[in-house]
Amino acid sequence: FMLKHLSAACALLPRCLLASSPRTFSRASRLLGRMEAAVVRCLPGEPKLTISFCLEDSQKHMLRDQNEALGKVLTRISNSIAKNQTKAKKSKKKRDQQPSEAAETAVVKLFFRGDEVPDTLPNCEAWQDGAVLQVGEVKYNVQRNAPTFTTAELPVSLMAGFPVCPKLQVEFGNLQDCEFVWFKEANSRKREETDVPSSPKDSPAPEGGWTQVGCERVLVPSNQDIGCRLKLRCTPKDGSRTGQAKELVSVATVEAGPGVCTFDNRHAYTLRAAAWPALRVVSYNILADIYAQTDLSKTVLYPYCAPYALQLDYRQNLVKKELAGYNADIICLQEVDKGVFVDSLTPALDAFGLDGVFRLKEKQHEGLATFYRRSKFRLLSSHDIMLSEALTSDPLHSELLEKLSANSDLKDRILKRSTSLQVSVLEDLANPERKVCVANTHLYWHPKEGGNVRLVQMGVALQHLSQVIADVAPGAPLVFCGDLNSTPDSGVVQLLSEAAVPPQHADWSSSGPEESCCMALSSTFPPLQSACGQPAYTNYVGGFHGCLDYIFIQPQSMQVEQVIPLPSHQEVTTHKALPSVAHPSDHIALVCDLLWNS
Repeated sequence: FMLKHLSAACALLPRCLLASSPRTFSRASRLLGRMEAAVVRCLPGEPKLTISFCLEDSQKHMLRDQNEALGKVLTRISNSIAKNQTKAKKSKKKRDQQPSEAAETAVVKLFFRGDEVPDTLPNCEAWQDGAVLQVGEVKYNVQRNAPTFTTAELPVSLMAGFPVCPKLQVEFGNLQDCEFVWFKEANSRKREETDVPSSPKDSPAPEGGWTQVGCERVLVPSNQDIGCRLKLRCTPKDGSRTGQAKELVSVATVEAGPGVCTFDNRHAYTLRAAAWPALRVVSYNILADIYAQTDLSKTVLYPYCAPYALQLDYRQNLVKKELAGYNADIICLQEVDKGVFVDSLTPALDAFGLDGVFRLKEKQHEGLATFYRRSKFRLLSSHDIMLSEALTSDPLHSELLEKLSANSDLKDRILKRSTSLQVSVLEDLANPERKVCVANTHLYWHPKEGGNVRLVQMGVALQHLSQVIADVAPGAPLVFCGDLNSTPDSGVVQLLSEAAVPPQHADWSSSGPEESCCMALSSTFPPLQSACGQPAYTNYVGGFHGCLDYIFIQPQSMQVEQVIPLPSHQEVTTHKALPSVAHPSDHIALVCDLLWNS
């Protein structure tokens, strides 16, 4: 009878402990005779190692020299126990006013394969994986360089219907191997009324009032989770090796979502990833937080947008859901805050199978990000440049620089710009001989006085791209994405689509006679094709709407298989303009499927 019930208790223990503290887990482990873990981190070339284990219901972290003799560490542990016992007995003496006994010295030893490890052995050799540390009557299984989460965080803002993507970094492990269990805080009043789980997949945890709601890396909360906090128990792994689990509890509760978003209908066209040899490409200016939070944005540019919908946490929920739903192979983003790339986009898109690279603008807090599906592509090399710097430092642009020097005012204005070009050469994993050069940029913004600046910027970009392809991936097709801040009648679009701009083009005089610079400018590429055509607008704000964003391809190498329709005008203007509670940016993402010609 006793064995039967002890076995049942053992079976229930993992679920019971999901809501428990390390101390509770430690006590339960000792109760059931389970060996606890002592985690050792020891890397060659580092002077120190760390030893972490739970001792007398408190977590101990010891930082020791790798070359120190083992005996010193064991003595330190023993003295720590004796010191704690002395404190406890003194406290008891004060309460009981009775003499206390002297603290006993705990036996502390380290064993490996059944043999006691000599005290003289240096730490780096003594603490082997699979060794056993004995502290009094408690034994610890030594895990050397076990899989460990170095970063584990939940996002602050949680919304029903939107993916919750934890920020995770694992050492000595593989995120794809890790295990995840999600829980929501049980609604006690609802449970009293129904006394049953809210859905067949829900499984109540016996302790702590938590209900299991998922077992994937990403959780999409439902409307039934509104008002509840979330908890994630994540276990780091590397193949069959397992490290200590971490438990994360959300700061906030799940909130209601905005309802139908502008991208929901678009997702109907992208339910599945593009099948090889097709690839799906996205270009999207996601509106940097540093621009969304200015007084100008709130009072002049986007006065129609509810203030909470301009908040970064809110908009990032929408951005992550939108990008995840496109199932893209290549994503080029503009106006990406550095913190957003590190803390939000990278964890989210990594969970959906994409790796990314980031290019920060000089003297700015935002920049460019390019993501690619790691099951289809491998990043061969990056060739990012700041366009103004390349113009003056690279002999490749000497002819253009010489022509530009005829107008010092325009030259100075161009050299002050921090506009960058992000260039990634990707290799097709299905056919390693096939490569693609992906370019991503965000040209100078000024609508009326920037045409000539953008023309020079594009001239530098095309020269650079031509050289990269020739040097690194001869014959590779170019996919050029970006917010070009240029309408279809602009000189930049003409340069790309017709391969040349005459000196008479109006953009050369866009900033007045002082900065006029009339020159012929030719592309280093044959005419490129705008894969998504020329929509009526890709940017829609209260005072302007027009086509500013493009995905250009080489028609000799690629053809367009599918263009994902943009949101309808009614969807865009439901809340007057963009951004809105249903759309996170003032731009609209371009999405298309491309096919290799051969």
